[in-house]
Amino acid sequence: MVDPPSSVSSVPPGGSQPKLLDRVRHAIRVRHYSRRTEEAYVHWIRRYIVFHGKAHPSTLGASEISAFLMWLAVRQHVSASTQNQALSALLFLHRHVLGMEVGEIGQVPRARVPVRVPVVLSRDEVGAVMKHVTGPLWIIVVLLYGAGLRIQECLELRVKDIDFDRQQIVVRRGKGQKDRRTMLPVAVRERLQAHLRDVKRQHEQDLAHGMGRVILPFALDRKYPNASTDWAWQFVFPASRICRDPRWGPPSRYHLHETVVQKAVADARRKAGLAKRVGPHTFRHSFATHLLEDGYDIRTVQELLGHADVSTTMIYLHVLNRGALGVRSPVDRL
Repeated sequence: MVDPPSSVSSVPPGGSQPKLLDRVRHAIRVRHYSRRTEEAYVHWIRRYIVFHGKAHPSTLGASEISAFLMWLAVRQHVSASTQNQALSALLFLHRHVLGMEVGEIGQVPRARVPVRVPVVLSRDEVGAVMKHVTGPLWIIVVLLYGAGLRIQECLELRVKDIDFDRQQIVVRRGKGQKDRRTMLPVAVRERLQAHLRDVKRQHEQDLAHGMGRVILPFALDRKYPNASTDWAWQFVFPASRICRDPRWGPPSRYHLHETVVQKAVADARRKAGLAKRVGPHTFRHSFATHLLEDGYDIRTVQELLGHADVSTTMIYLHVLNRGALGVRSPVDRL
């Protein structure tokens, strides 16, 4: 089914309100949800409207939501997590945008998400992949594995977040809008410093051409008018092109796009000849598992990863080389 253009308004008869999707975006931004959540929710609400012949959602309820989710699961074969994301988007629409309940929530199916063991690389496999990554992408992979960063956390790093004296990285507004500290690997120190010198030269060239701005979070550009051109606020891994999208204000240099890293990791995995499915997040899984193998306390690993609950960290106990309790198989005693 083809998604409608962004101009779909679905304004109820007799109303002169802003377009529905604009109201959704406004409600999401007021609650400071992430950009990805906004994109996902708008996507599913748009598809829901089209699925029901562009009827306004205020005329729909639990049965229509169930029909849409059933179509996603049975006809589109989406995963359980995708189905639940669509449900969350529609419940958000009805409760926080339209100000109405959809009826009996029990009528709305919420799929059971399977518990999956994360893919973890051995130390030799990590080294094999890293041999086929070069330049700034090598530094990114080292930080993903050596500091346990999520890919967006790594790409959104600012110069001021790297503390070479204390050998640490400050992660700003990580998952759940939480700050945390993690280690700066010694192995990446020299190459990261050289990389930052190159980035600074590029920044100075941008300034000379009347550019040199960077996108700032929230309203910091109004609070600190000169911060957008300050070296400390520049991205550690800037994009190669100037962003000229009017949504972000004046021409600015955004950070490297995540697909660049994803493609580089996939290519390195193929060259290394690994049969495992490897993505940027695999290095974070490997980071946690290898720390536990080295005997570090699970609470320490939890803090470094930024997990709110230790139960999330405990999943890595199931992928240790010797099992969660170091149990030895009886067949190995024969």
